[in-house]
Amino acid sequence: MAKKKEELDPETLELINWCIEVEGFLVKGGATVQEAQDHIEEQVEWFTDQFYDGLTPEEAAKEALA
Repeated sequence: MAKKKEELDPETLELINWCIEVEGFLVKGGATVQEAQDHIEEQVEWFTDQFYDGLTPEEAAKEALA
């Protein structure tokens, strides 16, 4: 029997999409795509906190670049 693909809850999808937007702002700020992805992965707890604190992706990227 095939295992049903695990579905992400709406909040998780929202967080993932938010991180994708943050990545774009990090790249605009001078990071390469790989650097932006690596930074988000390395600092995932910090970025998750920023998401739940209500920061926009642009605000979170500015904080990360500061």
